[in-house]
Amino acid sequence: MPTNTLKIGIIGGGAAGFFAALSAKKHWPKAEVVVLEKSTKFLAKVKVSGGGRCNVTHAAFDTDYLASHYPRGARQLRRAFHQFNAKDTVEWFESRGVPLHTYPDGCIFPEANDSQVIIDCLMAEAKLLGVRLYLQEKVQKIEVKDANFEIISNDKAWIFDRVIVTTGGQPKRASLEWLEVLGHKLVEPVPSLFTFNMPKHPICELMGIVVPAATARIEGTKLSASGPLLITHWGMSGPAILLLSAWGARILHEKNYNFRVLIQWLARNEQEVQQLLDQAVAAHGAKKICNYKPFDLQSRLWNYLLQKSEISPELRWNELGKKNRNKLCNTLLNDAYEVQGKTTFKEEFVTAGGIDLSLVDIQTMQSKVLPGLFFAGELLDIDGVTGGFNFQAAWTTGFIAGKSAGESA
Repeated sequence: MPTNTLKIGIIGGGAAGFFAALSAKKHWPKAEVVVLEKSTKFLAKVKVSGGGRCNVTHAAFDTDYLASHYPRGARQLRRAFHQFNAKDTVEWFESRGVPLHTYPDGCIFPEANDSQVIIDCLMAEAKLLGVRLYLQEKVQKIEVKDANFEIISNDKAWIFDRVIVTTGGQPKRASLEWLEVLGHKLVEPVPSLFTFNMPKHPICELMGIVVPAATARIEGTKLSASGPLLITHWGMSGPAILLLSAWGARILHEKNYNFRVLIQWLARNEQEVQQLLDQAVAAHGAKKICNYKPFDLQSRLWNYLLQKSEISPELRWNELGKKNRNKLCNTLLNDAYEVQGKTTFKEEFVTAGGIDLSLVDIQTMQSKVLPGLFFAGELLDIDGVTGGFNFQAAWTTGFIAGKSAGESA
């Protein structure tokens, strides 16, 4: 097919949709590239992500290491990253006048610390390349007609030679059924990256406290995650909890979000904790336990953990005794909490599930069921942990889909 007659339609104006459009126009400059977005704004999730700062990608420049951060889709993405990876993302934005900054935890944000610079860059590139952008175009269905695709949006028909679907993660299966009708198997969508609710639990009174190196485990499973833990007014959050929710998305869904989480408050083993307790008794025996803490924990949390261990903060270290010492050690390393529900980040929600990857050629992002139809972004059964990985999957799959859309089906 001559490229000057090629019409590529992209359903969804988010990160994956824009990158697919830009890639399509870059690789196939004579093609007509159209983006249809159902809402009143393009790149809405980019705007609110990372607290309005946009965690563009992660400094994971080794392909295997990068792929290891995806609870679902890691094997397929490992191959996709050979075409476009985190290093390519950094070069792409910086070469277009958006300097990026890498933080100690590996997260990469724009130097401006403002997601708007990412949006402005993508919009400017779309204008430069001549991508046609349409808002408030809600796609109702898609049909194959005479080797072309007819998209019905707002009761209006659009005809395209190729279609790239980038509608993002969908919390409800019903939102994906129009693709199931076309023969695509769906993996049931469930939430990922959510915080743990502990209604009216006393620990919520410590909201705002961050423990830099905690480990959280789901009782009765092998699920475990480490990192900073944040106590909130509704329960627990922070990277350790979000990691746990991502890797355990399906298991926790099956438990209806009612389970016990075990918290290790210290990055130490039992022997190390017991040694520090021994040292506290030997060197600070006359001091009250509340006035000397051998561990790097905030005072409010330390006193809470003492009370939870049924140890009076007024007790002196030389009065602790072996029984109390063992109870305190257990609380520090194996503290249990009942979780009753979850809280997702509304605009930033991430889902596990979507289009079954067995029906997508990861080298082209083309449907194996319907040639000429491509997918990109979180619509696929791909999701990453927190830290810029979900955006990287969007840039990668969008780039590949756009590049491949002009090739013969």
